[in-house]
This record gives sequence, C-alpha cells and structure tokens, in this order.
Amino acid sequence: MSTEKYLKTDTANLFEDDTSENVRIELLWGDRIEVFPGDPVNGRVAARARGLNGFVRESDLGDERLLEIYFIDVGQGDGVLIVTPDGKHILIDGGYNRMVQPHGKSAADFVDWKFYKDYGRKKITLDAMISSHCDADHYGGLWDLVNPAVKNELDCDSIEIKKFYHAGVSWWKTASGNKSVGASDEGYLTDLLEDNVAVVKGLKPGAKPQLAGNWAKFMECLVNSNVKISRLAYKPSKGIRSLPASVQGKRVAIKVLGPIESEINGKPVLKDFGNDSENTNGNSLFFRVDIGRVRILLAGDLNKTSQQYILNIFKGSRQELTADVAKSCHHGSDDCSYDFLETVHASASIISSGDDESHSHPRPNIVAALGLTGYKRIDNDELITPLVFCTEISRSVKMGNPYQVDYMGYRVQDQAFNIKLVDEAKTDISYRRIASGGLNAAKKSKMMDKIKIIDGLVYGLVNVRTDGNTILCATLNEGKSKWETKKFTSRF
Repeated sequence: MSTEKYLKTDTANLFEDDTSENVRIELLWGDRIEVFPGDPVNGRVAARARGLNGFVRESDLGDERLLEIYFIDVGQGDGVLIVTPDGKHILIDGGYNRMVQPHGKSAADFVDWKFYKDYGRKKITLDAMISSHCDADHYGGLWDLVNPAVKNELDCDSIEIKKFYHAGVSWWKTASGNKSVGASDEGYLTDLLEDNVAVVKGLKPGAKPQLAGNWAKFMECLVNSNVKISRLAYKPSKGIRSLPASVQGKRVAIKVLGPIESEINGKPVLKDFGNDSENTNGNSLFFRVDIGRVRILLAGDLNKTSQQYILNIFKGSRQELTADVAKSCHHGSDDCSYDFLETVHASASIISSGDDESHSHPRPNIVAALGLTGYKRIDNDELITPLVFCTEISRSVKMGNPYQVDYMGYRVQDQAFNIKLVDEAKTDISYRRIASGGLNAAKKSKMMDKIKIIDGLVYGLVNVRTDGNTILCATLNEGKSKWETKKFTSRF
C-alpha cells in the first residue's frame, strides 16, 4: 500500500534510480507524491509523481497539502484550476473549445492530464465548474468536458461535475435571429439566467427569451449531464458570501465579489454597462480566494466601467479588493481602471493572454501599470515584489525545416509505391490555418522550402502554491527542465 506525501521543499528531483544523479523531472513545492513501501536506500525512497516513477529524497517529503492554483495556458482566453488542501477541485473557465483552437487544446486537456497522469485516476471529479461569463474564450474549454461529441477524446473515461456556476448574463435570440444579452430597464439587465429549470425553459423552441448560439448548446450539454446549475452574484444588502463548504473545503474561502446584483420590483438585475461585449465582460464573476493570510483575486474580464462601479459599491470597504495575487482582468486589456489596480495593490499579477495579434494582449501600458500599482518589497537591494507573469511570454514553440514528404502505399494500376518528395522548391504543401475562436479555417499552401514545422509546443502554465502564509509562483523552463520560482510572504 502506497503512502501519499507532499513535497515540502521549493523544488526537488525525481531521480531515475536510488543511486545515480540522473533526473527524470524536477518537482515543485506541494506536488503530490505517491511513496511506495520499502526502506530508503541512500536516503531515497521509491515514488511516483506527475505520472512518472522514480526516487525522491525522503528528507524532501512532508504531510502538508497546499492550496494549488494553476493558471492554464489556453491561448486566447482564461483557464484556472483550483485544488484545495482537502482535495476539492474547482475549474474556472477553459479557453475556446478545442475545435476552434490553433493548437487543438483547451483547459479540458490539462484537467484530464491532472487526473489521469498525475493522480492515476480514470475519472475526473470537479466539485465545481464555473464560467466567469458567457464569452466563448471562457466557456469553450468547459464545454469540451460535457460535449458528447468530443469528451471521449480524453484519457479519463468518465467525468463528474457536482455543480456549475455562472454569472447570469446569457446569450438570447433576437427577433432577427441574432443574439444579444437581452432586455434592459432603467440601466439594468433584466433577462438573467438562473438554474436548471430556467435553462430547460430557455432551450425550448419559441421560448421568450430563447437561449442562443453555442452558449445554448453548452448549457444543453450541462442539463443533459444532470449537472446542477446556479447563478452567483454579490448582493450588497447581504454582505460577502462564500461558495458552499462542499465546494471550497474547510481551510479555503472562495468569496463572491461580483457581479453586483440589484433589484427592480423584487426581481434580480445586473448593471447595464453599454453594448453586449461590455456587459458580458463587465458582469464577470469576481472571486477572492482566501487561505490563512493569503488573498488571491480572480476577476474574469472586468472592464474599466465595471471596475469603477465595483469601487463605488465597495467605497467604504475597499480593503476587500486588495490581494497578494491577482489574475489580470481581460487578458491585459487596456480597458482598465488605474484606480482599481491601485486598490488591488497586488504583489503578483498573472496575465492569461493568447497569440492573436488582433487582440494585442497584454497592452504595454497595463503591464507597466501592474508594476507601478503593485505592492513593493525590496530585500538586500533586490526587488521581491511586484511580479508580473504572462502565460503567453512563458509559451514557446519548437520548429523545424521540412526536407522530405513520404507517401506510403501510393497506388497506381493496382501496384503500391512508396513515394518520397525531396525537391523542396517543387513540393507544394497545402494546409488549414485557424485563428483562436475562428469557425472557418483558411486554406493555404506554400512550397516546402518556405514552410516551417512546429515540432513541439511548450505551454505557459503559471503555478501558484501557498500554505496560507508563504506564496510561491513558478513557471517551468522546459529547455532546462527546471522550475523558475519566485517566493514571498503575504502582507495581510
């Protein structure tokens, strides 16, 4: 019978055997390690970690499980997996779905790896799945987990999602067959989606209003998977509420700070921030994750107008918006309030951004603003905080030059031939190119001597680990197979 342990040092090696210095991978503080029975040899014990077998130093092992937050590199979009010290798993957003991703991956693939490879399980269990708002670069990867057409591509053979939370603003069909976020009254949005009953009603043909687009298809998959659906909001009259203990566990509090709910004639409404895009982004779910002294803010795609609105609502208690770590709103967009960033005053900011030049995220003035408004700490003439991480900066590709195309078993007059095309200047390669979120791939072609092959993709995952006092942020330098870590203590 194996024993579950956790790495207690910042980093440590998983060795190939119990004597040599050959390393399989480098482990990170808080990593789960399955220790096999047997006495230590040269201070090392047989173990399994991150899906690999090897040996670890017994002195590196401890019993304390940390709060783990994974800022997943989904390209354009957001994806955040929270793993609590008592084993709760909460997935917030997932990027675009695989079918419209240039790299063919979403947060669903990382979650699948986490359970299948890291834990050695065949079933994914999410205590909560959350869509911060109804834009496709946030819910698409969640859809991959419940869509029967694609979820069988995962290694795990079953998925349990105990609860699904959303912000309420949804896509509804207009009279012309387009989509919008619905009706507005006295400066507030009134067509808010609630629970399973409301979803079923909104999916019916001829419903008024009727759910629209891929958001409707996603919600239909949730209903068909018997997932319990609920809307979340911050209600100033009732104070700050947390997610249920069944979702967040005992040591962690996940507090709901937005969107801000009001009432008109006893009916819940949300602020109308302008056009559809401003409303879906501005009414994003906004969380603060607390453990011990540590505070971590997750704010979806909040924009400048909604940030100013939140600041006004919390004008007497702005300290509720301050944090050690903050996910930068809207992928580093410059539609951002400087006052909001000063209030957050983060020691570390995480930007989740993609590769599409059309978005130009993160914007340089926002990267600078995150530094200027961050919590400054200097030790021994060295800057400790503020820190700014970006999934796009941490991402890289390995490329190569094609020199030969092989066609095995090409048939001519009932005879099979193996063909090799080696003249690069005469060999035309046809391919399909897709942008993030693109529905129709563009057909392209280039001569072989003008094209590059992507031989590998290094994802820009940003890890945050904390015991409630100390915070460690890390990215993996895959070229060196080493973790690059920054560590600091909470100021709260």
